[in-house]
Amino acid sequence: MQLIKRNVNLKTKKMPRTNFKELLDAGVHFGHLKRKWNPAMAPYIFMERNGIHIIDLEKTAVKIDEAASAMKHIAKSGKKVLFVATKKQAKEIVAEKVKAVNMPYVTERWPGGMLTNFPTIRKAVKKMSSIDKMATDGTFMNLSKRERLQVTRQRAKLEKTLGSIIDLTRLPSALFIVDVSKEHIAVKEAKRLGIPVFAMVDTNSDPSDIEFPIPANDDASKSISLIVGILCQAIEEGLSERKLEKDKEPQQKDKKAIRKELETKDIPAAIIEALVEEDEEEEEADVEEETEEDDDDVIKIADETEE
Repeated sequence: MQLIKRNVNLKTKKMPRTNFKELLDAGVHFGHLKRKWNPAMAPYIFMERNGIHIIDLEKTAVKIDEAASAMKHIAKSGKKVLFVATKKQAKEIVAEKVKAVNMPYVTERWPGGMLTNFPTIRKAVKKMSSIDKMATDGTFMNLSKRERLQVTRQRAKLEKTLGSIIDLTRLPSALFIVDVSKEHIAVKEAKRLGIPVFAMVDTNSDPSDIEFPIPANDDASKSISLIVGILCQAIEEGLSERKLEKDKEPQQKDKKAIRKELETKDIPAAIIEALVEEDEEEEEADVEEETEEDDDDVIKIADETEE
């Protein structure tokens, strides 16, 4: 019995998103120098070696699983997660991986008021769309050469800073940040609006304002690539499940419509007559069987009396 229970537990237990060796190979465990540490990171520090803090990878693995599960749920509900990574070693990695799952991202300078003054940001994005419209409807060609050059430069500037959030029509449901110390303005704006924050938190950072902190090296490209890749995979899973549920919806709607039609639709007179005739025939057959049984009983009683 114990062996069966153990096998059941193994089947029901979810597989972890990553393992100790994978995290170790990516250099996720390397923190900052001891003199640069933030005391709030003490629970996530395993030890100190040669003046450098070493992050506890077991806690990192647990936090990655928690963050991935939450992100999967957000993606499944059809909401957006805004990825923020403006540091040099993270820009290309985040842009490549996040673009594949159709999520918005900021890899250039964080524009102040990106969240707290979101309507203004949306106006700037619409300005970009209006410039594109000018180019297609011929209005662009009616401008002078100097005006065209100015508009083109304006479009390029907007594309660089806001091109990756063009599909973000409302405030995101969550933020993912690679370095909370560098992106402290984004963290403050999210906190002010009550938007949950997922973040890679190094030993020099403060995890107290982060809802889903992932203790990890936020400077090494391998570490960033591994963690961002795991979270993007979780988002992809959530989007796939959402698509499957949407595909099932029309079938369920059809079933409901058929049931409703059956409840409200009148039964044709011809079918009712046929059913009535069939019931009458069955009743006549039952009556004949009953009379035959009664005759048999009478015969048996007569035979017994004669004897």
